[in-house]
Amino acid sequence: MRQPLEDRCVTISRAKMTVDYPAGFMLVASMNPSPSGNFFDPNDPNSDPEYVVKRYLNKISGPLMDRIDLHIEVPAVKFDELSSKEKGETSKVIRERVLKTRDIQEKRFINYEGVYHNAQMTAKLLDKFCEIDDSGQTLLKLAMNKMGLSARSYARILKVSRTIADLENSKDIKPNHIAEAIQYRSMDRNGMM
Repeated sequence: MRQPLEDRCVTISRAKMTVDYPAGFMLVASMNPSPSGNFFDPNDPNSDPEYVVKRYLNKISGPLMDRIDLHIEVPAVKFDELSSKEKGETSKVIRERVLKTRDIQEKRFINYEGVYHNAQMTAKLLDKFCEIDDSGQTLLKLAMNKMGLSARSYARILKVSRTIADLENSKDIKPNHIAEAIQYRSMDRNGMM
């Protein structure tokens, strides 16, 4: 699974030949926060103990997690939020924003064969299109050191930051874009707790 995620192709090797098949796909996965579904909470007697949660989360391959761009913890929705009559953005409005962002990215990579969106950027393209200022560098360095992030996670954060900036129609990646992208790496944190 790791190699197809990284290379966007599957290689099958046999004695007399090797064949590569394209495998560009979007992986969407979900999991419970613990074996019972109750994340460790010292105030909840029904939650799993901290050591059980850590053992459960450590079963996930670090190199696989490195290749997943977004890790998002989804807490339980409170009754007041569920019963609220307040409406959020419609799917149509969100779709329009996403289409505009995809258009920005397609235009950005028009001269780069096989690259159509930020997730496909190579290291050279990251250097070209993901420049960040000194305050962004400081923020990213702090996150890298504090969370123990890998070089692959660094690249993922830059790509996601570029996409967040594109969603806001911002030419530059700003520190708030980097901060938001860092928040989406929750499974990378040392100990994950």
